[in-house]
Amino acid sequence: MDPKSAWFAGGLQFSCTQCGDCCTGDPGYVWMNDQEIAEIARFLNVPEREVREYYGKKGVKGITLREKSNGECVFFEKGKGCIIYEVRPTQCRTWPFWEGNIRNPSAWAKTCEICPGSGTGALISAEEIVTRARLTKV
Repeated sequence: MDPKSAWFAGGLQFSCTQCGDCCTGDPGYVWMNDQEIAEIARFLNVPEREVREYYGKKGVKGITLREKSNGECVFFEKGKGCIIYEVRPTQCRTWPFWEGNIRNPSAWAKTCEICPGSGTGALISAEEIVTRARLTKV
């Protein structure tokens, strides 16, 4: 995907509102690599094993964050938002600029309907959007 010829060549607006909509609701997977697990462990001041076994679970592609019984991410707290926001996994950091969300204006419009931070706030350059999309294949 070439940022200069993308439909969003002028950039797109996004500012995280910490609403938690992407951290709650339908079940899903938030994949973590070894480096992200280590960063979360340091941030929480717990052993990496605890992040893997208590906060994570094995999935088809590796370790994914656990969800609470109500579908919320294990690190989401109502009224606070993401309690590991500074070290959240790449998949979380790249939202909403996933390939499926930016493939065309219609997909972006649907993303804006479900995410109050999408389409508002800071203008993110096309180059940055493409960089983020390449980091996460969701």
